[in-house]
Amino acid sequence: MVDFKTFAAQEVPPFEAYLVEQLEHIEEPTLQAAMTYSVMAGGKRLRPLLVFSILESAGLPINRAAYRVAGALELIHSYSLIHDDLPAMDNDDMRRGQPTNHKVFGEAQAILAGDGLLTLAFEWLTTTDLTAEQQRQAVQLLARAAGPNGMVAGQIEDIEGQTRQLSLPQLKQLHQLKTGCLIECAVGLGAMLAQLSVDQRASLRSFARYYGLAFQIQDDILDVTSTAEIMGKAVHKDAGEHKNTFPGLLGLSEAQTVLKETCQAARAALSHLTGLDQALLNSFLDYFKE
Repeated sequence: MVDFKTFAAQEVPPFEAYLVEQLEHIEEPTLQAAMTYSVMAGGKRLRPLLVFSILESAGLPINRAAYRVAGALELIHSYSLIHDDLPAMDNDDMRRGQPTNHKVFGEAQAILAGDGLLTLAFEWLTTTDLTAEQQRQAVQLLARAAGPNGMVAGQIEDIEGQTRQLSLPQLKQLHQLKTGCLIECAVGLGAMLAQLSVDQRASLRSFARYYGLAFQIQDDILDVTSTAEIMGKAVHKDAGEHKNTFPGLLGLSEAQTVLKETCQAARAALSHLTGLDQALLNSFLDYFKE
């Protein structure tokens, strides 16, 4: 059985080589450097790996069309991090152990690098070796996940939430939008590429919803318990900035309990998935044990 770590070690290097190759087509040199800097700054590549894992679980090849679709998703994720780090947003100096984009290239250039990644993502989706219907589905999935009823809505709720105490359902909703929508999009894109059934897609969406929530709870916990050296970014910022977090709302111990329960719910969702090998997707939940 291939587990998450083995799968990532196998799939990430050729995928990243593809990203570098494609980003070289950007003609303006400063823009090319700034966009590539953030896309290639490291990270777990969880979202592309979720796309690839569905193809793997369905016994289908992970080809250049899959790289292009998963790459578009990673461009959106990278753009969101560039803008999230800006002084007007979270005002972060470090990301993945390196200076943030605006610290290297300047604020205006960072904004434009994010804009470039956002728009390039949709160019990639419409220049793939897929049918016109698959391209339409992919564009719709990514636009909904990243747009004003998805990630962008979650970001503004996060900003406005700093002025008030959120309830647990409100906090879950915030992070379902801010973090969970792109993770749901990843499994949606994988299911589109694999041409899965309606029932299979529903099980995967449920899994992704819990997975995205678990990812955010873990991130909130690590902001309390980890170090900047391990995280590659500033920690202990959330409380000082009056952000709503799971440890802040529930306490650290209860947040850890909710994390375990959320992972169990994700596994339960996968148990209803038929026609695919569940082992690899289940191993993605091992991330939360580390």
